[in-house]
Amino acid sequence: MSGDEEIRRDGQHRTGRGRDDDGSRERSMVPRAEFRSYYGRPVLKPTVWEWKIPAYLFTGGLSAGAALLAAGADLTGRPELRRAGRVGGFATLMVSMYLLVADLGRPERFHHMLRVAKPSSPMSVGTWILVAYGPGSGLAATAELLPAALRGTLPGRLLQGAARPAGLSAALFAPGVASYTAALLSQTAVPAWHEAHRELPFVFTGSAAASAAGLGMVLAPVAEAGPARRLGAAGAAAEIVASRLIDRRPGFVTQAYTTGRPHRLRRASECLTLAGAVTALTLARRSRAAAAVGGLALMAGSVLQRFGTFEAGVTSAKDPAYVVKPQRERLDARRRDQGAT
Repeated sequence: MSGDEEIRRDGQHRTGRGRDDDGSRERSMVPRAEFRSYYGRPVLKPTVWEWKIPAYLFTGGLSAGAALLAAGADLTGRPELRRAGRVGGFATLMVSMYLLVADLGRPERFHHMLRVAKPSSPMSVGTWILVAYGPGSGLAATAELLPAALRGTLPGRLLQGAARPAGLSAALFAPGVASYTAALLSQTAVPAWHEAHRELPFVFTGSAAASAAGLGMVLAPVAEAGPARRLGAAGAAAEIVASRLIDRRPGFVTQAYTTGRPHRLRRASECLTLAGAVTALTLARRSRAAAAVGGLALMAGSVLQRFGTFEAGVTSAKDPAYVVKPQRERLDARRRDQGAT
């Protein structure tokens, strides 16, 4: 064997640039590249948000859906469902605001956001939507909680007269309250949230409708809960379909939703939401106990959906692969397009 042949064979052994035993293809001896960053730090700064934020996303959506349900119940003469929607909607709004302010760290930070109105900022727009939504929700809930002894007084009659316009005002801004958080998440640099910007608004609004319907099914009698049952089925369908569309998106980032803890949370959410919707369309039409169980399932599914989406974003921000690999895919696609032209 000549010296040149020995060098060539040795190079093939080291680099793996040889043929398999059957001579059909080359085999690679080079290990798969791992995405790393300097000093092991993530490419993106991980989010500092805690559990308060997904809880805030859930309670805000529940409040918005309840306001819409209450307005419909008011216009169709369902007083118990109206009361449940108004009181429950305002109570969850207060919880949502507390969670938001608590996560900000200092309450005055929320007040500072009212100094400007920036249409290009989802945070600014969402702040003003909440400001416009809150008074109507609070006034309508106060009218429902007014003691009987005060209803015959002049202030009581004025408050009751303002309840319907206030409830309709809250319902007008409710879709914005339910969906602006999806825009807020998708406009961040977090890969999992940004890549799902088309589907997240439908996931969040469907989840809000399903959770509000669940609240109505739990608190209202069966005879009045028909709109809640139908809203629950429609909201569950929208949430599940939009969530599945996220799972089927092409690209590497989808793995943040379909693996690990986010996947488990979202699959549990889907099972509970589907079970609640089926119960709403069947057993809940005749049994108050079944309606309560189905309503709780819808609300639990909504909670897990928000936490699963949140966890997917956190996972994608921590792993450099979710940042680097999609960038490389986009660059490769751009080069192919330029080469084709």
